[in-house]
Order: sequence, then structure tokens, then C-alpha cells
Amino acid sequence: MQSPWDYPDFDDHEVVHFVTDRNTGLKAIIALHSTALGPAAGGCRFWHYDEPADAMRDVLRLSRGMSYKNAMAGLPLGGGKAVILADKQRTKTPELIAAFGKAVDRLGGSYITAEDVGMSVADLVEVSKHTRHVAGLPAAEGAVGGDPGPHTAYGVFLGVKAAVRHALGKDSLDGLHIAIQGAGSVASGLARLAAKEGARLSIADIDEGRVRSLADEVNGTVVSPDQILTLEADVLSPCALGAILTEESIGALRVPVVAGAANNQLATPQDGDRIAARGILYAPDYVINAGGIINVSSEHLGDADEVGVKARIEQIPGRLESIWQESKATGRNPAEVADAMAQRLIGRG
Repeated sequence: MQSPWDYPDFDDHEVVHFVTDRNTGLKAIIALHSTALGPAAGGCRFWHYDEPADAMRDVLRLSRGMSYKNAMAGLPLGGGKAVILADKQRTKTPELIAAFGKAVDRLGGSYITAEDVGMSVADLVEVSKHTRHVAGLPAAEGAVGGDPGPHTAYGVFLGVKAAVRHALGKDSLDGLHIAIQGAGSVASGLARLAAKEGARLSIADIDEGRVRSLADEVNGTVVSPDQILTLEADVLSPCALGAILTEESIGALRVPVVAGAANNQLATPQDGDRIAARGILYAPDYVINAGGIINVSSEHLGDADEVGVKARIEQIPGRLESIWQESKATGRNPAEVADAMAQRLIGRG
């Protein structure tokens, strides 16, 4: 594995921890991008990476994204992320999860962990047996709202509506065609909210059973993962893994709006210019998908109930609108504008 300083996604991260536990087989990386606003908060991803370098790239990008997300959401938190390098069978044992919890605890509160891809709320309960520096626990364990998925989905739904209003001049999703990439927790929540407002949905996911079930529930159409990015629609909503907006895929887009929950949707910074050059309105991912961290941070900080969490999430459209307005005024693409705003907030602007 090359030095973290040599990775393109290394962005003056404060600390990168490598965690190994021989007894349980745990291999993990915990990256703290910034603690300027408070302890670094961000979920733990449990994933099989073909190469360790892929895990490093993931944790560096995700932790930086959390710094920006927390700052733009107005939270007194820095940005961090963890990845557990799973084997090909994705073997997960209570002992391995316990070892991760102990590793988080050794950091003394500089990192607050939470749920991410491959980690469940039940896993977080196991983690919480070994550290108090965890958020997103079930309501019975003292959480404000438990699972962050519905809160993320609500924020993305509001962000999609804001984008449609800005780009298409429409105040409702009724009759609009939305292409959703993904059928997981957040994508499903978004699909239900959009369908309730009358949107027509096309949905793609690598899990055929899951996507079929969701499509049946919301009266949507199943589309293959290979087709979803080239579908003609009013909105493309990426709600799976990141780096899907590349030079090639942007050139093939047939939508006026891209607004979705996936982290790190732009494969490179240059792709922000590419999508803007095509006249497509882009909602910066870490702004539109902040609902989950708003919820779990409120639990950790103990400063809001469900009403307060909902009110904070409902500020997402206004933040997006301010980004789009500055983008129009300056000629910089929305992703670049959002990054600059976030960097100023964490003292790096």
C-alpha cells in the first residue's frame, strides 16, 4: 500500500489510523479529515475491496465528504470515516465488531462512528458495548430517531423538489419521471415519497429481488443497472455507490437534473465542470444527503428531538438554492461552490 500522502484524495487529513486485530481478523482504516468544528463524525463502511488501495481511496474521500457535509449542515462536528476491509465472504462476527468498537474507543472521542454500507443498526449496538462514541442507535438505546436512512431519504426528497423547482420551474413531482439508481434504505424512502407525490419512477439495483419488490410497491418500472444512467427522465437520482459521474457517463446523460443520495458522485473534480457544461443542474451530494447525519448527530449531541431534527433537515433546500445562486453569479459549477463554502467553514478556505 502506497503512502497516504501520495493518494490524490489525501487532503491534509489530520490523522489516518490503521487498525489490525489478529485474533478477530479485523483490518480497518479510520480517517479523520478535520476536527476544526468538533470531533470527527462519520459512519463505518463494511466492504470487500479487491485492493487495499481501494479502501484507502474510499476512506479518504468519504472522510473529507463528512467534513464538508457536517460543516454545510451547520453541525458542531468535524469529518471522519471508517472502513472495515471484509473478506470475499463478508464474514462478520461479534468478535470482529467488538474489536472495531474497542479501536474507536481508544481514539478517546476524536472519532464518532455510525452506520454506513454493510453495517446495520444491530452492529452499532454491538459497537456501543465497547465505546460510547457511537451514534445512530435504536430508539430503545436512546437515539433521537434510530435508523438514519429515513431522515436521509426525506432530505434527498426535499432536495430533489428544490432542484426541480430551480431547473424546471415546477413545485411538485407530480407527473415527472425520476430515475433512481439503487433500491436500498435511502433509495426506497425516496421512491415512496416521490411516488406519493405522483412521480413516475424507474429503478435499478444489482439486487433483482430487492428492486422488483420496491418497484411493485411504488408502481415503478425496473431498469437494468446498465441502462439507468442513460435513461431519458426529468431527474437522475444516484442512490448507490459513488464515482458514477465520469466523463463518459456525463456525456450520455439524458436528464436536466442530477440529485441523489450517493456519496462522492463525481469521479473527479473536473466532472463538476463537465456536468455544468451540459446544462445539467447538479445537487452536491454531501449537501442533499445530510439528513442522516443531522439525525444521528442530534442524538449524540443531545440537543434536538424529532421536531428539531425535521426542522434542520428542512433547511437543506435553502442551502442548495444558495449554492445554485452563487454558481450562477460566479460561473463556477455547484460542486466547486459547495466545496469552497465548506472549506471556508472549516478554516481551509
